[in-house]
Amino acid sequence: MTRSPAIPLLLLLAACAPAKQHDGIDPEARAFDKVAPSETVTMLGTEPFWNLRIEGGEGTWSTPDNQPGTRLALTRFAGNNGLGFSGTLGGKPFTATLTPGTCSDGMSDRRFPFVATIALGGETFAGCGYTTSQPFSGDEAP
Repeated sequence: MTRSPAIPLLLLLAACAPAKQHDGIDPEARAFDKVAPSETVTMLGTEPFWNLRIEGGEGTWSTPDNQPGTRLALTRFAGNNGLGFSGTLGGKPFTATLTPGTCSDGMSDRRFPFVATIALGGETFAGCGYTTSQPFSGDEAP
């Protein structure tokens, strides 16, 4: 079977094509700067309940079984359309992402300015997020 040299060339040209703005993603690939490194970031979810509070380079991961939480070191990465935080928890890879988007926790009338996703080992947790300067709206205690 012979391969056509046109296919790799087309893939190369597609990779070099100028980026188009799509879903609020910066076409110039600038790092996300809507959350200052000095801000506290809170991510939370239901079903199962979980909470991640990030201050500086440290996070506290809480669940109903571990309400005081477990502290972990996190490395912050500003991507094109949000933030990523990575570390390890209990020997498992831990990644948290925070992206702009209206979010509801499904349990209250609160609205959050960010969507949160946690990957821990082989599990994924979906939820919402807010920061010091971009809080949620609605009741403080639903």
